Amino acid sequence: MSIENELHQRSGNQCELCASIENLSVYQVPPTANESVDGCILTCSTCLEQIENPDNINTNHWRCLNDSMWSEVNAVKVMVWRMLSSLKSEGWTQDLLDIMYLEEDVKSWAEATREEEDEKIIHKDSNGVTLNAGDSVVLIKDLQVKGSSLIAKRGTAVRRISLDYENEEYIEGKVDGQQIVIITQYVKKI
Repeated sequence: MSIENELHQRSGNQCELCASIENLSVYQVPPTANESVDGCILTCSTCLEQIENPDNINTNHWRCLNDSMWSEVNAVKVMVWRMLSSLKSEGWTQDLLDIMYLEEDVKSWAEATREEEDEKIIHKDSNGVTLNAGDSVVLIKDLQVKGSSLIAKRGTAVRRISLDYENEEYIEGKVDGQQIVIITQYVKKI
């Protein structure tokens, strides 16, 4: 029996993360040396797209992890833990991580890709506090917005910032209804 057939049988012909029955495919959970049923999960195209392209994550889609975190399959638990960890800025994900239990070897597998994540760009405010997408910041200096007559005043709160994943000094947010790029040295996390 092929790996895909075994995964379909194991999962009941549905995505092992969100239970969708559309566009299912095999996903090998890294890092695994060889492809086997124990190192793979069956995922839908929506989950797979967001796993492979973290910039396209739809946070509400991953509320399904509340159910799949109880899977008996280690590869599923690893992916649930990784997705919950990547969405830590959401309050509800931390609650799920707090109640999720992983055996020591499974937790080591789940954390195996964390070293790669540590090499990613980290955005810090003027006080050295790490900024995450969705955080709120306050401007600590009046800023002239290039290409506009807008002056973003000191003390202005900028809610739900987004990060520039290519430059650790740039974040984006709305000031007076206008989306602007802000240099991190001029903000303080609220």
